[in-house]
Amino acid sequence: MNHPVASDGFRRIHRHDGIFQEFVHDTYKAKGKPPEPTVCHECGAVFHAGRWQWLTMPAKAHRNVCPACQRILDHYPAGFLTLQGDYFLSHREEIMNLVHNHEQRERAEHPLKRIMAVEEKDNATLVTTTDIHLARGIGEALHHAYQGELDYHYNPQENLLRVNWIH
Repeated sequence: MNHPVASDGFRRIHRHDGIFQEFVHDTYKAKGKPPEPTVCHECGAVFHAGRWQWLTMPAKAHRNVCPACQRILDHYPAGFLTLQGDYFLSHREEIMNLVHNHEQRERAEHPLKRIMAVEEKDNATLVTTTDIHLARGIGEALHHAYQGELDYHYNPQENLLRVNWIH
């Protein structure tokens, strides 16, 4: 296939597979990297080697708020996980232990993946998270362990994921 040459010397390639890079606007994603090392003055996470980590606090570090703490301070979750159903209600403690254990494993490696709140509403439990991937991962872990119905709704304009697990 012969591609036309653009004026800047690059070839313009027309994709026929429909794949394209979408623009996702996430207010909580930093526009640039903070100076290293930077310590979150809310949770103590350290920005080092290009990512937020759980490290001992360096003596001369910049201070800032990490994206997860900023979401928590603003009460603006990225993920919503709704847990409901008769099976859930009769096994709530066991299921919530799985939810919290999954979050602890993720948070140990990725400080920006946290549960913000757990709320009881009308025979259901709503878990809000600072990261869409944590909500998805918890939903998948529940489905793998207990089956049930798992449903996702992603809103790309808001970078928001709603996960519903019913059993």
